[in-house]
Amino acid sequence: MLNRIILIGRLTRDPELRYTPANGVAVTTFTLAVNRRYQQQQEADFIPIVVWRNQAENCAKYLVKGSLVAVEGRLQIRSYELEGQRRTVAEVVADSVQFLDRRGKRSEEEPPVFDDTLIGDDDVPF
Repeated sequence: MLNRIILIGRLTRDPELRYTPANGVAVTTFTLAVNRRYQQQQEADFIPIVVWRNQAENCAKYLVKGSLVAVEGRLQIRSYELEGQRRTVAEVVADSVQFLDRRGKRSEEEPPVFDDTLIGDDDVPF
Protein backbone atom coordinates (compact mmCIF):
# COMPACT_ATOMS: atom_id res chain seq x y z
CA MET A 1 0.00 0.00 0.00
CA LEU A 2 1.14 3.52 -0.70
CA ASN A 3 0.07 6.83 0.84
CA ARG A 4 2.15 9.56 -0.85
CA ILE A 5 1.17 13.10 -1.77
CA ILE A 6 3.15 15.78 -3.59
CA LEU A 7 1.66 19.28 -3.77
CA ILE A 8 2.87 22.64 -5.06
CA GLY A 9 1.02 25.74 -3.98
CA ARG A 10 1.01 28.97 -2.02
CA LEU A 11 0.41 29.54 1.69
CA THR A 12 -2.94 31.18 2.41
CA ARG A 13 -1.73 32.59 5.74
CA ASP A 14 1.43 32.81 7.83
CA PRO A 15 2.46 29.49 9.38
CA GLU A 16 1.56 28.89 13.03
CA LEU A 17 4.31 27.39 15.21
CA ARG A 18 3.58 25.75 18.54
CA TYR A 19 5.19 23.14 20.77
CA THR A 20 3.56 19.99 22.12
CA PRO A 21 2.91 20.26 25.87
CA ALA A 22 4.13 16.74 26.69
CA ASN A 23 7.64 16.86 25.24
CA GLY A 24 8.10 20.24 23.54
CA VAL A 25 8.24 19.00 19.94
CA ALA A 26 7.80 21.77 17.35
CA VAL A 27 4.75 21.57 15.09
CA THR A 28 3.79 24.10 12.43
CA THR A 29 0.50 24.25 10.56
CA PHE A 30 -0.48 26.19 7.47
CA THR A 31 -2.97 25.95 4.62
CA LEU A 32 -1.79 25.43 1.07
CA ALA A 33 -3.81 26.68 -1.93
CA VAL A 34 -3.34 24.29 -4.85
CA ASN A 35 -4.81 25.00 -8.29
CA ARG A 36 -6.72 22.41 -10.30
CA ARG A 37 -8.76 22.44 -13.48
CA TYR A 38 -12.49 21.85 -13.22
CA GLN A 39 -14.69 22.04 -16.32
CA GLN A 40 -12.15 24.14 -18.26
CA GLN A 41 -11.69 26.60 -15.35
CA GLN A 42 -9.06 27.00 -12.65
CA GLU A 43 -10.20 26.31 -9.11
CA ALA A 44 -8.26 26.05 -5.87
CA ASP A 45 -8.25 23.45 -3.14
CA PHE A 46 -7.22 24.56 0.33
CA ILE A 47 -5.28 21.79 2.03
CA PRO A 48 -4.17 21.83 5.68
CA ILE A 49 -0.49 20.94 6.14
CA VAL A 50 1.21 19.77 9.36
CA VAL A 51 5.00 19.87 9.70
CA TRP A 52 7.00 18.50 12.66
CA ARG A 53 10.36 19.10 14.40
CA ASN A 54 13.21 21.05 12.72
CA GLN A 55 11.34 21.42 9.44
CA ALA A 56 8.45 22.96 11.42
CA GLU A 57 10.74 25.60 12.92
CA ASN A 58 12.24 26.38 9.49
CA CYS A 59 8.78 26.78 7.95
CA ALA A 60 7.71 29.16 10.71
CA LYS A 61 10.93 31.14 10.38
CA TYR A 62 11.15 31.51 6.60
CA LEU A 63 7.63 31.19 5.14
CA VAL A 64 4.94 33.86 4.95
CA LYS A 65 1.51 34.16 3.42
CA GLY A 66 1.88 33.77 -0.36
CA SER A 67 5.12 31.74 -0.24
CA LEU A 68 5.40 29.10 -2.96
CA VAL A 69 6.31 25.65 -1.61
CA ALA A 70 6.42 22.01 -2.63
CA VAL A 71 5.15 19.62 0.05
CA GLU A 72 5.72 15.88 0.06
CA GLY A 73 4.04 13.74 2.68
CA ARG A 74 1.12 11.50 3.48
CA LEU A 75 -2.62 11.99 3.81
CA GLN A 76 -3.93 11.59 7.35
CA ILE A 77 -7.59 11.40 8.35
CA ARG A 78 -8.27 11.98 12.04
CA SER A 79 -11.35 12.50 14.16
CA TYR A 80 -11.96 14.45 17.33
CA GLU A 81 -14.89 15.61 19.41
CA LEU A 82 -15.75 19.27 19.91
CA GLU A 83 -18.71 20.36 22.05
CA GLY A 84 -20.23 16.90 21.79
CA GLN A 85 -19.99 16.72 17.99
CA ARG A 86 -17.70 14.32 16.15
CA ARG A 87 -15.50 16.04 13.57
CA THR A 88 -13.24 14.56 10.90
CA VAL A 89 -10.20 16.30 9.43
CA ALA A 90 -8.15 15.40 6.36
CA GLU A 91 -4.64 16.88 6.37
CA VAL A 92 -1.22 16.28 4.88
CA VAL A 93 1.57 15.40 7.28
CA ALA A 94 4.68 16.70 5.53
CA ASP A 95 7.91 14.75 5.34
CA SER A 96 9.54 17.44 3.22
CA VAL A 97 8.79 21.10 2.48
CA GLN A 98 10.82 22.76 -0.25
CA PHE A 99 10.85 26.54 -0.43
CA LEU A 100 10.36 27.56 -4.06
CA ASP A 101 10.38 31.35 -3.68
CA ARG A 102 13.65 33.23 -3.94
CA ARG A 103 13.13 35.04 -0.67
CA GLY A 104 11.22 34.48 2.54
CA LYS A 105 11.13 36.28 5.83
CA ARG A 106 14.36 36.24 7.80
CA SER A 107 15.77 37.91 10.84
CA GLU A 108 18.19 40.83 10.61
CA GLU A 109 21.24 38.91 11.86
CA GLU A 110 21.05 36.29 9.11
CA PRO A 111 23.03 36.74 5.89
CA PRO A 112 21.07 37.83 2.82
CA VAL A 113 19.63 35.22 0.50
CA PHE A 114 21.79 34.59 -2.59
CA ASP A 115 20.46 36.51 -5.59
CA ASP A 116 21.68 35.05 -8.89
CA THR A 117 20.36 38.01 -10.89
CA LEU A 118 23.46 40.00 -9.83
CA ILE A 119 25.85 37.59 -11.61
CA GLY A 120 26.74 38.34 -15.20
CA ASP A 121 27.94 35.90 -17.84
CA ASP A 122 31.54 37.04 -17.27
CA ASP A 123 31.34 36.04 -13.59
CA VAL A 124 30.53 32.37 -14.26
CA PRO A 125 33.74 30.26 -14.21
CA PHE A 126 32.71 27.83 -16.99
